[in-house]
Amino acid sequence: ETALFREKRPWFRKAFPWFMKYVTGGYVGMEEAGERLAQVIDDPQCTKSGVYWSWNGGAQTVGRWSPDGKPRGAGGSGGEIFENQQSDAVRDLPTAKKMWKLSREAVGLSKKEMFKGGKLEEE
Repeated sequence: ETALFREKRPWFRKAFPWFMKYVTGGYVGMEEAGERLAQVIDDPQCTKSGVYWSWNGGAQTVGRWSPDGKPRGAGGSGGEIFENQQSDAVRDLPTAKKMWKLSREAVGLSKKEMFKGGKLEEE
């Protein structure tokens, strides 16, 4: 449906969407993905920073209920937005700093360009 995997082999471009749709149930189409992006930007429910937003859509695997009665690790199209738990790897500060630095360098941005008027923490 999109050019997301345009650099991948043709078999993968066909197999991956099929697998996500019919095996895991975790497929989200382009229009819904755009709506979700707009939601996390504009929805008053999503004002908290530093969290991982998810939707408890129609995924057939991975989703589970936490002790507080909220879905965790779910996906797929549809569903309601919720604050998901981040993995230990995501919360690891040295790894996060390294990924930020490598990402910044990969797109060719200098520290000055990244932090116009903001606070720069040393890497």
